[in-house]
Amino acid sequence: MDPSYFRNDVLRGRVALITGGGSGIGFEVAKQFGFHGCKGVVIMGRRQQFLEEAVGLLSKEGVNAAFVTGDVRKFEDCTAAVQMAVKKFGALDILVNAAAGNFLAAAEQISSNGFRTVMDIDAVGTFNTTRAAFDALKTSQFGGVVTNITATLHYTATWYQTAPVAAKAAIDAMTRNLALEWGDFGIRCNGVAPGPIAETPGLEKLSGGNADKIDWSHIPARRPGLKAEIASACIYLCLNRYITGQVLPVDGGEWFGKKPMIPREMVPRPQRRAALLLFFV
Repeated sequence: MDPSYFRNDVLRGRVALITGGGSGIGFEVAKQFGFHGCKGVVIMGRRQQFLEEAVGLLSKEGVNAAFVTGDVRKFEDCTAAVQMAVKKFGALDILVNAAAGNFLAAAEQISSNGFRTVMDIDAVGTFNTTRAAFDALKTSQFGGVVTNITATLHYTATWYQTAPVAAKAAIDAMTRNLALEWGDFGIRCNGVAPGPIAETPGLEKLSGGNADKIDWSHIPARRPGLKAEIASACIYLCLNRYITGQVLPVDGGEWFGKKPMIPREMVPRPQRRAALLLFFV
């Protein structure tokens, strides 16, 4: 078990639904939620065998987990997932939208169908699951919480990522709007924007299978993130009841990271006289 910033009972009594919970970040979020007291964790995905194996692993770790097979692009599947969570565990308090689709493609080469697929999984899928969960979340005794796993791709621009850039920007805007409207019902909506995270399918795919050869010197933290660090951010957003409509980057500074134009040792040192003048001006 990874070290935690929180007591192991901080989510006691809560029920969580995590889309894309069969692997990667979603699976880690499910595991850490269980470690921190959730009485029930439901993971949703499209591949039943994959989900069965994931629930088996969670159960071995002592997490009270269940799965539901479904596609977030289908509203009826999202509704069924929410109903299953409520029926099995008695409530739904936390929704984490971690399902995502992504692939490298130059803008002039991606097809309209390819672009639409990413938008449908990421943006439409996030809305579908969140909308389906509304009635359950507004009756949560703890206050309903939605956390959307997005990215920092659209903070500037990202090569060969036109579709996910558009999708993540849409999710961030939707997060703020839902936070605005659903505050009336005691529901908070936030996001977590991971940078490159080690040992995830996403990093392996986007690195062409060369994740171990990536130069991390452009990231202020000088390393990729850990899945547990993303999960801890999700736990924090469940606990702080005065945060809503925000997206928390957890990327080691990757989105603004820049390699220096010249080495540090070549940066001229200011003369003492000039420094003193600057101080007294």
